[in-house]
Amino acid sequence: MKIERLSQDKIRIFLTFDDLLERGIQKDDMWREIPKVHELFSEMMDQAYSELGFDASGPLAVEVFALPAQGMVVIVTRGKMNSHVGERAAEDDDTEDEIYEMEVTLEHSDVVMYSFREFEDVISVCKQLQAATLTEDGRLYFYNGKYILALEPALIEASRHNAVIALLAEYGEATSVTYAMLEEYGKVIMPESAVQEICNHFKF
Repeated sequence: MKIERLSQDKIRIFLTFDDLLERGIQKDDMWREIPKVHELFSEMMDQAYSELGFDASGPLAVEVFALPAQGMVVIVTRGKMNSHVGERAAEDDDTEDEIYEMEVTLEHSDVVMYSFREFEDVISVCKQLQAATLTEDGRLYFYNGKYILALEPALIEASRHNAVIALLAEYGEATSVTYAMLEEYGKVIMPESAVQEICNHFKF
């Protein structure tokens, strides 16, 4: 479980599928109202408080994204605290279960996203993808000091999906960032046909 602060009132939590399995949770369970999922959320909020000082008191907006072959991303945004909500330390010691007032948005994303530290790595992987006739699609972003290549699986032959992932993993690493985060905080470098455009502009 990895937790990052995006702003004073927003955090992002990345859960691998191993994180879910260790807690007896299947990916599809994240869309259901079951005790195990509530326990996981409480655990996430406790860890966010201990690591980042993020107090989850008051109303929360929770967005849950499923990423292919990567895991789950949970984005939590804190709203204004209610006047009757006190500090965590002042809560009743007899209250074991913390209650969160949440508005939950569940989204499933099949988009494959990989990050690259150097632009040369982006060029190299695009050359390989084109040479192997795997795909010429994709969007390219710049976010948090890295280049993010996003590919739509629908535009990749199902039988070649694993080959695409293998090439991407050779040059970059899977990222937990979502389209929403890229659109809000990132910079769009190439909005479409990124693999083809890069190969056309950088020939060697």
